[in-house]
Amino acid sequence: MDQHYHPQTLEQAAQAHWQQHNSFAVEKDDSRDKFYCLAMFPYPSGKLHMGHVRNYTITDVISRYQRMLGKNVLHPMGWDAFGLPAENAAVQNKSAPARWTYENIAYMKGQLQSLGFGFDWSRELATCQPSYYRWEQWFFTRLYEKGLVYKKMATVNWDPVDQTVLANEQVIDGRGWRSGALVERREIPQWFIKITAYAEELLADLDQLPHWPEQVRTMQRNWIGKSRGVEVRFALADHIAGNDHIEVYTTRPDTLMGVTYMCLAAEHPITRALATGNPELQAFIESCKTQSSAEADMATMEKKGLDTGLKALNPLTGEEVPVWVANYVLMEYGSGAIMAVPGHDQRDWEFARKYQLPIRQVVAVESEEPADINEAAITGKGTLVNSGSFDGLTSDAAFTAIAEQLQAEGNGRVTTNYRLRDWGVSRQRYWGAPIPMFNLPGGGEIPVPAHKLPVILPEDVQMDGVISPLKADPDWRRDELDGQPVERETDTFDTFMESSWYYARYTCPDFDEGMLDPERANYWLPVDQYVGGIEHAILHLLYARFFHKLMRDEGLVNSSEPFESLLCQGMVLAESFYREGESGHKHWIAPTEVDVERDERGRIIRAVERSTGEEVVSGGVTKMSKSKNNGIDPHATVTTYGADTVRLFTMFAAPPEQTLEWHEAGVEGASRFLRKLWKAVHSHLEAGEPAVVLEQDSLDEEQRQLRRKTHETIAKVSDDFGRRQTFNTAIAAIMELSNDVARLSQADAAGRAVVREALLAVIRMLSPIVPHICHHLWPLLGGRGELLDTAWPQVDSAALVRDTIDMAVQVNGKVRAQISVAVDADKPAIEALALAQDNVQRFLEGVTLRKVIVVPGKLVNIVAN
Repeated sequence: MDQHYHPQTLEQAAQAHWQQHNSFAVEKDDSRDKFYCLAMFPYPSGKLHMGHVRNYTITDVISRYQRMLGKNVLHPMGWDAFGLPAENAAVQNKSAPARWTYENIAYMKGQLQSLGFGFDWSRELATCQPSYYRWEQWFFTRLYEKGLVYKKMATVNWDPVDQTVLANEQVIDGRGWRSGALVERREIPQWFIKITAYAEELLADLDQLPHWPEQVRTMQRNWIGKSRGVEVRFALADHIAGNDHIEVYTTRPDTLMGVTYMCLAAEHPITRALATGNPELQAFIESCKTQSSAEADMATMEKKGLDTGLKALNPLTGEEVPVWVANYVLMEYGSGAIMAVPGHDQRDWEFARKYQLPIRQVVAVESEEPADINEAAITGKGTLVNSGSFDGLTSDAAFTAIAEQLQAEGNGRVTTNYRLRDWGVSRQRYWGAPIPMFNLPGGGEIPVPAHKLPVILPEDVQMDGVISPLKADPDWRRDELDGQPVERETDTFDTFMESSWYYARYTCPDFDEGMLDPERANYWLPVDQYVGGIEHAILHLLYARFFHKLMRDEGLVNSSEPFESLLCQGMVLAESFYREGESGHKHWIAPTEVDVERDERGRIIRAVERSTGEEVVSGGVTKMSKSKNNGIDPHATVTTYGADTVRLFTMFAAPPEQTLEWHEAGVEGASRFLRKLWKAVHSHLEAGEPAVVLEQDSLDEEQRQLRRKTHETIAKVSDDFGRRQTFNTAIAAIMELSNDVARLSQADAAGRAVVREALLAVIRMLSPIVPHICHHLWPLLGGRGELLDTAWPQVDSAALVRDTIDMAVQVNGKVRAQISVAVDADKPAIEALALAQDNVQRFLEGVTLRKVIVVPGKLVNIVAN
């Protein structure tokens, strides 16, 4: 055995061994329990970042541990390969998105392999491959035939630079999240999937996911947004464009007597009808098209509106109220109209104050400080006032009474509503899976028949950044069906479509007879452990849950949820540094280019840019990002320290769900520990052969203590790996055991046998985290067979039996000594031993001993004054 630890050499050897033996390829095996472990697959942007490394290290550790428990473990990897960044890069680099994507995949795959992750690469897939999106297209046509897919005109957020639709969450301060362009509100034809048909099941089944973070389940409940309310009909004093009423949905019918005006969305049909020949209203509608429609922005932005001149009638009183158009009402929520109750809704209150509209209180709320309707809206429930015959009713009782009257008079009905809207899957970009529909010459559309699938995306294209190559290519658009000309749909799927079922395709990526092979899919699914960032808590995870239920109803899977357990790993943080330019612009400098002086508490005293010698400013510890130039290159760190060091630090620095602060000192500490482990094995082998049989009765006290420590550590680490998933505390316990191993004499064969047992346990417990060094050390210590297939160490209960116990000795409540006593020692013997300790005697000099209290198995407290 080489005396020195050379991580790069032995890591390459271990990886070559695993590749040669196809060590991580698995197949269905009914004789063993399965375990499907999955990390959210990456977008091939070019290079791995430390967030990727942390994510995949977590799943690799879990997978290797479960394999050591004897389970048949599936741990696949693939690529979320479609998307707008590839188009932008293609325009910038004057190349095709496909080429950029495949080159990035090749590079990132090499990075993943250099970290020793145990992926089953035989199952690798990329969502841009026709063999993958063919079945997604087929599935879409099946949903269309079931009536779960439809096309309609829809108002969308349109990015004029990226030429695509944006989700509300991708619009920041009215601008596209990627391009920064002012976003427009446009109405264009869009394809939708009826996720609302599954709203109740998606909501109810959250209760079947106890191993998901409660925060994520709460976020999904709020996104689905189930509410019980009343659809209320407000008659119009004058008909407009064939409309004689406005319908609204409200969860607070108890406030109906407080309606002082109504509001329509800019896209409402009545608004459009009124805009004809009204330049002022038309200009207002246009201004609404460039504002953000994200909910957070809608709540805080300036409320603007225009009086239409229309009057609506309160269905309870017949009172006329003005009808306005307002920028804080959206067509896609509810009916695109609201009854405005400024006394009891803050947004309505702000609007009414601005335009001097009446504010009327109709609900009195009890509170320590009386609410003042002149200061803010009173939003809580309470007792009705100023509400005629409903005065004195509680809000809940008024809900029922008012709803019954509305229903009896034909002006309303109680209904359950959902905030969730159908999933718009159309995108007007090129680099995505073509939507498999034919547009007919005479109007209308039909799905592409199965024998014409996949509709293949041409990859040899030139991007001009203005128009999709699909829209610009008449030859691609042309097709024929049964001898008749048809035209292909030029929109492509939202990339959430691909990421909503990839986990299922991993179970049978070679299956070419259908979307899934039910036999294999039902063996592996659901995923036992899913790991990914909480930023995907709503859209990706909700769409994946929906897609799984669709596949179940198609007979492809027999489970109702895709992911049994969910772990959301924390972000990776790093220090940041900058130098201020003359204009106040911050020039961010990589932490690896900065020399830092610290005080004894680790706080920064001074930071200097190494290349210039100039002092720089600390920007604090923040999320690794390109914008602050504080990302750490995994490749460079692996080259310097080795993959095992990176993996060890990643798992030791913080529990998986918490933020991880990257710092060089911690990485160096992880490297030192691995060198110490290597040295410990080398020293042990140099000491000579251990005893052939380890006999508990023949061990001395120190040897017994180390053996007990070994098995106590096995028990703790097993619990930390399995039930708790606190890998950092497991590593700390292993490090503590390693320190104890180094202190035991190996002068005799029995001592060497105890050390050998401890080292073999350390190697097995560390192998999921630092597999390369453990792969090499295992056979050197006499380990039999492949370490990957070696069972997790088991606790020997005989080793845990104590002949002695340690007890603290206190004098007047303060610990002054530690004693080791026989398990069966009586109280007088314990008292005598405690009083005989030198440090105890020192604190008893010149005082009177009052009493000695023995707490069996714990401590001795000596009281004196």
